[in-house]
Amino acid sequence: MDNDELFMRRCLQLARQGRAGAKPNPMVGAVIVADGTIIGEGYHVRCGEGHAEVNAFRSVKPEHEKLLSKSVIYVSLEPCAHYGKTPPCADLIVSKGVNRVVVGCVDEFAQVKGRGIEKLRNAGIDVTVGVLEQECRMLNRRFFTFHSKHRPYIILKWAQTANGFIDDNGHTLAISTPFTKMLSHKLRSEEDAILVGRITDEREHPLLNVRHWIGQSPRRIVVDRLHPLNMQSLHSQGIQSIIVEGGRKTLESFLASGLWDEIRVETNTKLCVSDGTKAPLLPESIIPVSTYIYDSNIIQSFLRQ
Repeated sequence: MDNDELFMRRCLQLARQGRAGAKPNPMVGAVIVADGTIIGEGYHVRCGEGHAEVNAFRSVKPEHEKLLSKSVIYVSLEPCAHYGKTPPCADLIVSKGVNRVVVGCVDEFAQVKGRGIEKLRNAGIDVTVGVLEQECRMLNRRFFTFHSKHRPYIILKWAQTANGFIDDNGHTLAISTPFTKMLSHKLRSEEDAILVGRITDEREHPLLNVRHWIGQSPRRIVVDRLHPLNMQSLHSQGIQSIIVEGGRKTLESFLASGLWDEIRVETNTKLCVSDGTKAPLLPESIIPVSTYIYDSNIIQSFLRQ
């Protein structure tokens, strides 16, 4: 692993710490390096407050400020170039006189999208773009989807028995373990909204909140033919991500229309039923990007290519 990748991985570690507070802004980490040693680092802690670059420069000790002129700043996302709730980070970097900037990926937000990189290069700063680009984009895939496709990032999620049913002859069934249920609630705490169909809502009365994890419950949405999902409305409300938890017809409607970005399936390998509602079929040729085993349950995640 070269130094650029090494320090960019540290940026990603820092960025993840902003998962709870940075929304609706992206998660960003920044590291300042002089002579191969980190002299400052930071991440975007909370929306409306200092960006990662600002916090990284603030962390530099006074005795190390003289090193900035020969330093490199690593940032997991392109520095902003516009005035929002805070001044442009690209201007800050220029004013600090750093020697080089390494950017993980370009910001898809319309007011940035290459302008920050252009501003840095116009100031005579050496800029490298695309270090660990896939990992950096993956971290903020919800943010990028929201701004590039003008809709929320959509996660389809269901739990199924070993023989592929999501209930027991039409009756609700405890497929998840206490631990995997906790993981489901952790996911809920990280997303903006959660959706079920009307039949599931009337039959099971799901609370769809966060009870087994600390965090804010997602917005609860119930849809049917008379109240279909309006992506433009969700986008205008700033909802960046949504979990679709069923039932089968609702899940299949998203699959059929191609409206999904991620699928998460939990399978209880020791539980079988004689009959019931069959689980949706995964799209052909899709392969899992992650597989975790917890006792007898397997959780697999699939990403849209």
